[in-house]
This record gives sequence, structure tokens and C-alpha cells, in this order.
Amino acid sequence: MIVMKFGGTSVGDAKQIRVVEQLVRAALPRKPVVVVSAHRGVTDKLIRLAREAVQRPVEIDELRRLHVAIMDDLGVNHSVIEENLNELSVLLKGITMVKELTLRTLDYVSSFGERFSSRIIAASFNKQGLKSSPFDAYDVGLLTDDNFGNASPLPEADEAIRSSLMECDGVPIITGFIGMTKDGNITTLGRGGSDFSATIVGGAIEADEVEIWTDVDGVMSADPRVVPGAVLLETISFEEASELAYYGAKVLHPATILPAMKKRIPVRVLNTFNPKAKGTVVLSSAPRSDRVVKSIVSKGGQYIVNISSERMLMGHGYLARIFDVFADHRVVVNMVATSEVSVSVTTDSPERLDLAVHDLSSFATVTVEKELAAVCVIGDGLKDTPGIAGDIFSAMKEHGVNVRMISQGASKINIAFMVAER
Repeated sequence: MIVMKFGGTSVGDAKQIRVVEQLVRAALPRKPVVVVSAHRGVTDKLIRLAREAVQRPVEIDELRRLHVAIMDDLGVNHSVIEENLNELSVLLKGITMVKELTLRTLDYVSSFGERFSSRIIAASFNKQGLKSSPFDAYDVGLLTDDNFGNASPLPEADEAIRSSLMECDGVPIITGFIGMTKDGNITTLGRGGSDFSATIVGGAIEADEVEIWTDVDGVMSADPRVVPGAVLLETISFEEASELAYYGAKVLHPATILPAMKKRIPVRVLNTFNPKAKGTVVLSSAPRSDRVVKSIVSKGGQYIVNISSERMLMGHGYLARIFDVFADHRVVVNMVATSEVSVSVTTDSPERLDLAVHDLSSFATVTVEKELAAVCVIGDGLKDTPGIAGDIFSAMKEHGVNVRMISQGASKINIAFMVAER
């Protein structure tokens, strides 16, 4: 069995859905399980409607027209999503009545994009003679915790998903991005979480491969908009892919790698708009490349939090106290650097940072640096190549770029540093 995940641009209109149908049909001998995102732009529209509904009544006419146009082009009966449209309309009216939008309710609203697309795509496949059934991910067992907006699967999800899909007749078309708590509240896995859904499902059924179909040919050595000479990486390791995702490569969701890595399942990134391209395959351990540096990625919107106190000197448990504060406020720490009396960390979680800084200030001096970007140089060859760090920072010096913080991960396959965002 394989899992085929199709992103929003890949199912953006009727023309692309027909391409997806051909790709799935060609994969029938491999017993595909399909995971789909919302149609292009729909999730953003849903979030905007939910936020506007707090202030005033809103209508879903634009969303209805968008989906009706796709269904008409595919020859699909509008009734396949009518119940969901009515449910969404009632929910938005409820938000207007209470004038409040909780994270739980926002997840509920956000879930409709995938619920619409899975039903439309399955109906289109069936109309073309490709037997398919739409499933909300939670109906096949994707149970999560209650961290609304960024939920994680529960351990028992694997067995539930496996049991459900083994009994499925035809091609399952499963909603990406969403799950459900044990007490029945819909959750989302974070933006880009459809990739996560695909590898959760792939891990559960022990798939031969997970295919991530998107709108690029694969993972590039750098952003081609910034580096015109960037090349396609045909093979990368799980470690390299994790670092790439963590530091901002938009092809893969950071958590996508984990469920597949645990089961040693290859993840292949492919282009729906160029299906003949080789793509990039992510393996548990990729063959060594001649390239010392495989890829360079950057991620803007970063903050450095500098924490200093003489209590650190010869103090026990001081670092634990600092990270307990970040954990309490769910601030994600990306990089760490320490000295005898100070700690510097980076984060891209500004919405919760002020509260964390307030708590840290009760026992340390805290400063925050803004408008920064993380640059990460990645490659298996870094750990065995003397002088590579010197080469990297010499290049920064030559171009007048001041490095504000440096970190090398325990894996030794990446060197990350902070610079001014510009």
C-alpha cells in the first residue's frame, strides 16, 4: 500500500482534480490511500470568516460559489457538500451570537475545507468509474490531544486507522489536516498539517511509501527565487529533511517526517503539475553525497531572547527553570546558546512570548531582539569536513553580514546562525 497526499494547489480546480484522478488510477496496483487538503485558498477564507463573525454576521456565499463552480466543472451533484455547508453556516451564526472565537471553535471552522474537498473528489472519482469513499480522518481513527491549532496524534490512533482502512472498499479519500479528541472535538494539526496526516496514516498502515504531491519538483538545494542556480536534491536523509523543514523549507511540514521515520517509510516529494519529474525521496539514511553542503534554508520572523543572571554561575537547575517557563507558555525554542551567566534562545512564537518574558524577568535580566532570520546550512558531509564552519562565516564577513548567534545541532549535520532580517 502507498499513501498519496495532494495539497491545495494540486486539487485547486476541476482540471487539477482530473489530473489527480489519473495519478491515483495509475497507482491502483499499489493500493493507494489518498489524503487531500482543502481546495486552494479555502482554509484562509474559513479563518477570515470565523474572525469576522465575532464582529458581525457573515455569509458563506463566496465559499459556496467556489465549490459549486468546481462541482459543476466535474459534473458532481451539489448535494455532496450541502449538509456541510449548512453546518458551517449555523456555526458562524453561533460565533456571531456569542461574540467569541475560541481555538476549539476555530479548529471546527477550519476543518470544513478538507471536509468539502474530500467529498467532491470522491464523488468525481466515482463518476469516472474509480470507486472511492470519502472519510473524515477522525472517522478512520485519527484521534489527537486537545492542543487546538497544533494537535498531535494519540498512540492508539495507529491501530484504529489500520483497522478502519483494511476494511475499506475502493480508494479511501481522507481529509488531511484534521483529527478529533476523545471527547469529540475536532482539532487541526497546524498549518501544513495535511502532510502530517499523510505520514500518520502511512505509519499506521506501514505503507511502502508516502507520496507528497505538491506544486514543486521536489526539495531544492536553496530557494530558487533567491539562488537561481539551486538544484533538485534527488535523495536526502530523514535527518536532513527534518532540519530543512524545521528551518523553513516549505516543501515539508516539520512534523511530517516523524511518523514515517519511526517506521522507516520513504517519503517522496512529487509535482502534480510535472508528474514525470523524479522528485525527491527522503530515506532513513541516504547515500553519502559528493556535496558537503546539501542545502541552505532561511526562516524569517525570528526572535532572540537573551536571559542573564549571576545565579547561573555554579547554579543547579537554572536552565530547567528557564525552559519550564517556555514550556508553560508553549513557546517553541528553536536554537540555544549558553555561557557561564547567560542563555540565548531563538523562537518564532511571538504571540506567547510576552508572557514568558514577564515570568523570566522575575529571576533574570531579559532582553528580546526582533526582526531576525535564521539561516541553516545542512548536509551529512558537515560533520567530517574540517574548516567548513570557517568557510561559512568567512562568506558572511565578506558580504558584511553580522552573525548574531550560532548553533550546531547534536546531529552535526547542520550549522545554524541568526542574522538581521532584510
